[in-house]
Amino acid sequence: MSILSLPQPYLLFLGDAVDERDAKTAMGLRDWAGDRCVGEFALPGVTVTTGLPRLTPAAARARGAQALVIGVAPAGGIVQPSWIPALLEALRAGLDLVSGMHTRLDDVPVLRSAALELGRRLIDVRKPRQTFPVGTGRRRSGRRLLTVGTDCALGKKYTALGLVRAFEQRGVSATFRATGQTGVMISGSGVVIDSVVADFIAGAAEALTPDAADDHWDVVEGQGSLFHPAYSGVSLGLLHGTQPDVIVMCHEAGRKSVHGLPDFDLPGLREAIDVTLTLARRTNPGVRCGGVSLNTVTLSVEAADALLEQHSIELGMPCADPIRGGARFDELVTECLRG
Repeated sequence: MSILSLPQPYLLFLGDAVDERDAKTAMGLRDWAGDRCVGEFALPGVTVTTGLPRLTPAAARARGAQALVIGVAPAGGIVQPSWIPALLEALRAGLDLVSGMHTRLDDVPVLRSAALELGRRLIDVRKPRQTFPVGTGRRRSGRRLLTVGTDCALGKKYTALGLVRAFEQRGVSATFRATGQTGVMISGSGVVIDSVVADFIAGAAEALTPDAADDHWDVVEGQGSLFHPAYSGVSLGLLHGTQPDVIVMCHEAGRKSVHGLPDFDLPGLREAIDVTLTLARRTNPGVRCGGVSLNTVTLSVEAADALLEQHSIELGMPCADPIRGGARFDELVTECLRG
């Protein structure tokens, strides 16, 4: 895997986002790399905020920022025309641009010209840095956990990062394996799996989780969902290639339909777990579900605890919100490490 060397600290660009889920890159960097973020920059009318100081690129540069990170990910991953003046402002202020979008910064002529003129870098995290073979299905040493979900954008990355931290606190050797642009920006390495040609996704997942010591855990950030009509392909390739020993099913409390496709209902948790395990057994017959990670950000403490208890009883397994932590999350960690 290629180790990225990104210019830091960052100024987080929120574009014209009005839905916090579309700003998940910025939110992830705030939560897991906050010491490397000096502030946020947004277009007029934006209602989303990271809570960091709102700065112009020039003000951020004066505070030591080295790069502006595009912190939003609209459907399709396309650099929006309305962002161009702001991105040019950042280049002129002395900042490099870092992007995890599908649109390559270097493919935007006005940005390419400005960067060349100003001596600034355009860094595309999604740009492939190596090629991968097709998957082999070969069993590998070490232990693997994959976070999966009923949908996209509901907490798979946060769950994986939280589990790695909890494993390490228990003295367990563990590595966070990033598979998305935000995870790669946080960890500095990984594979942006949806930038890999479809035939090689499983092979890329195998390369991401190589042979390891028998007591070492690779905790892999899941992508998309087997139940999302648009993104199921990358999820299945990642599932087969990582060959997880344990999956953790992620869900957002109250979400009923697929994000961005309201005509498609989400499956129930039991159905989602059963389908995922059935498919995962193709490359690891011994796979099991360690429990459920439930995003309860919209609920009160009391309502969240009641729902977590309900799901735990109905499913017969731990159900926790990693952000809230507590005894329920400890139970989830213990179950994941069992056996």
